[in-house]
Amino acid sequence: WHEPVQNGVVRRLASRDGWAARFDRLMAAPELAAPRLSPLGIEPGAIGAPPGLAVDPCAGRQRGGRAAGERLLESFLSGRAQPYRRAMSAPGLGAVHCSRLSPHLAHGTLSLREVIRAVPQHHPDRGMAESLASFRSRLHWRDHFTQKLEDAPALEHRNLHPAHDGLRPEVADAARLAAFAAGETGIPFVDACLRCLHATGWMNFRMRAMLQAVASYHLWLPWRDSGMVLARLFTDYEPGIHWPQVQMQSGTTGINTVRIYNPVKQGLDQDRSGAFTRTWLPELAAVPDTLLQTPWAWEGAGRLAYPAPIVDHAAAAREAKARVHAVRRGDAYFETARGLVTKHGSRKRPDARPAPPRQLALDLGE
Repeated sequence: WHEPVQNGVVRRLASRDGWAARFDRLMAAPELAAPRLSPLGIEPGAIGAPPGLAVDPCAGRQRGGRAAGERLLESFLSGRAQPYRRAMSAPGLGAVHCSRLSPHLAHGTLSLREVIRAVPQHHPDRGMAESLASFRSRLHWRDHFTQKLEDAPALEHRNLHPAHDGLRPEVADAARLAAFAAGETGIPFVDACLRCLHATGWMNFRMRAMLQAVASYHLWLPWRDSGMVLARLFTDYEPGIHWPQVQMQSGTTGINTVRIYNPVKQGLDQDRSGAFTRTWLPELAAVPDTLLQTPWAWEGAGRLAYPAPIVDHAAAAREAKARVHAVRRGDAYFETARGLVTKHGSRKRPDARPAPPRQLALDLGE
């Protein structure tokens, strides 16, 4: 059995030095021809549904298949990518102007190399050129993060920085985890994103980061439990991207800046018209626009068929900040973090060093 190399992940990599150059060389190499099955006597035929298979509850899931992937790539490069850089942060705009190729890359109907080679290096329109350059960077990051899981497979189960062991409870609060999984936390923008994810199987990156951060900080859930909730919902689930990101957004890597997202501010910033939130939370139809992200402050809140917040998001963020600060104090923490930067790499230069404690940003306004 011979498996041709089709991405930038290097098995048993001794050092991250030179990884980026190796990735670039591979992506510039000619694409491999599709295998010819008929001479081998292989006729796949139609794929039937097993008896008793449950109906997929994800009604808005993207269609699979290579033809669908090729159409998406063509429509993205021919126009949808124009506002990509400014649209990617908002879930409504992102659903239209992000490439939406991630399920095809995860399942192999398109290869990373063919997508990278299809993206033009130059474009006469400046805005389009900037958006395509940003898109190419994210394609590179895809394998950059996947390499992390190859280098440290245990990070799917254990904190990358051991100082965080015991920081969160080993057993998740069942009520909080259930509310998070169902999109019933009482925090509108969080619930709207989760319900959209249930219905479509996709969410833009910034909102994925916010969901994981809210679960880990505001709800103080073990990242493995909330990470599994999201993994089961993503049509484009890719372990090599998902678990490094789960730990990054939960603040347990020791390498990355900790960001505690303010879910109310995110709703105000990324859904300014309120259209996205109202689409997925019809029970808030009567709430005025000015209080849509804080319906508990509305005088008619008691009449809503919508739950009260399961936590005070501001107080929960302050408590999480204090707990994380307590772990990150001291030289021993940073000595271990330096070793992790060297071993696992980051988007910093190889000789980068973690910032001293006073410079670590725990941004309650993010």
